[in-house]
Amino acid sequence: MSMDNDYPPLPSEQQAAPSEEFSAYCNAEFERRLNSGEEFDEAGYRQAMEVTLRKLVLLEEEGVA
Repeated sequence: MSMDNDYPPLPSEQQAAPSEEFSAYCNAEFERRLNSGEEFDEAGYRQAMEVTLRKLVLLEEEGVA
């Protein structure tokens, strides 16, 4: 039996915006790298994340992402 209908999804059923998912992934990856004991460029990582996140938000606002 199909549950397809024309109703919009409930807030609990909506998928997070790509920028939110990307941000969560980056934060988890940052923590993983910090806890790995290996050196990495923390400032460079944060800078790259912010640049990419800004672009992704702009694409979302334009309705592309």
